[in-house]
Amino acid sequence: MISIKKLGPGLLFAGAAIGVSHLVQSTRAGADFGLGLLWALLLVNLFKYPFFQFGPRYAAATGESLLQGYKKMGKGVLIAYFIVTFATMFTIQTAVTIVTAGLASSLFGDFSPITVGNITINSIQIWTVIILSICLAILFIGKYKVLDKLIKIIIITLTISTLIAVTMALLKNETSISLTQKLPNALTTMEIGFLIAFMGWMPAPLDISIWHSLWAVEKKKDTTDFTPKSALLDFNIGYIATIILGAGFVLLGALVMYNSGETFSNKAGVFSNQLIQMYTNSLGNWSYIIIGIAAFTTMFSTTLTTLDASPRAMHKTTELLGHTTLKRGYLFWILLLVFGTIIIFFFFLSGMGRLIEIATILSFITAPFYAIINYLLISGKHTPKSWRPSKGLHILSILGILFLIGFSIWYLTII
Repeated sequence: MISIKKLGPGLLFAGAAIGVSHLVQSTRAGADFGLGLLWALLLVNLFKYPFFQFGPRYAAATGESLLQGYKKMGKGVLIAYFIVTFATMFTIQTAVTIVTAGLASSLFGDFSPITVGNITINSIQIWTVIILSICLAILFIGKYKVLDKLIKIIIITLTISTLIAVTMALLKNETSISLTQKLPNALTTMEIGFLIAFMGWMPAPLDISIWHSLWAVEKKKDTTDFTPKSALLDFNIGYIATIILGAGFVLLGALVMYNSGETFSNKAGVFSNQLIQMYTNSLGNWSYIIIGIAAFTTMFSTTLTTLDASPRAMHKTTELLGHTTLKRGYLFWILLLVFGTIIIFFFFLSGMGRLIEIATILSFITAPFYAIINYLLISGKHTPKSWRPSKGLHILSILGILFLIGFSIWYLTII
């Protein structure tokens, strides 16, 4: 049995994964389709599993992150990763932060608008800056150790509050729950767009496998008994948690909102109020604090972990490409990500729905790239033979690659 002390990267993975994909997309899936898209949630989790698992597997077996493995495969692979990540990191960070800001505004109150020259800064924008500042302070002061400890508290709080909400919703439900699945051939073009976006971040974008490998390397520095075996167990615990909570949010959406006649707003503040209010209307006012805690901890953990991971990955990539050690590389990338996030939100895209749609679809379309290079690395000469995938994992990996490529091509042909 693994102790809670030894858990770390797997829970960080869960913290990064359980965010927009669960709170927004899974809840919307339940609200709009009942349990009709449960097949998509389970299928995409199954087919993405190997490629996420290869991150901690490689890191624990070699003591290196996937990025160092990519470099061994050829500098072109690392350059391709750099380009893809740079093209998506700002939109992803903005998408998760705006949802967190909307929830903070709903739970803790609005700020009065601030006018600077001809620019008016609204409450959501102020909360965005505050949340990013809090995350920066946590990461600068405590670095990985504080992140490791804090995420355990967040994930436990999130799991308990979500399971309580699901249980109460089931107990209060008086209508039959249909398990009829809605397959792609029965969906409209707009619904297919949502399906792709839903699967794009379910349970997370595949580049989190790189983040996980970096966290695993950090964890190995922190403890001497973080072995490949314990790393995989740690990952599996985090991965199972993301599936259970994903299904939980779909079930909540179906029980509380399906056929209610309500439609979600694409504005972060309005959406957050709708989400919390609809739960409390159905479950009772007592549930406000439980739903509020579940929702906010979900999104804060995602904002915090993504703000740490993208700069950590880009810093390491820059070092590997330049064959040099950069003392303040992490600081440069994290500040660039913060300012880039603020600029995108303030001046280009302020609609939560549009941001999430762009970020999730980009993640799904780039997923085959990560799947293929992770599979080639873990199956090749750079991974110790004893830690290469089993025959079953090889088969699942090939099926997963075909699934991701097939769905991406299908989506591109219908838009």
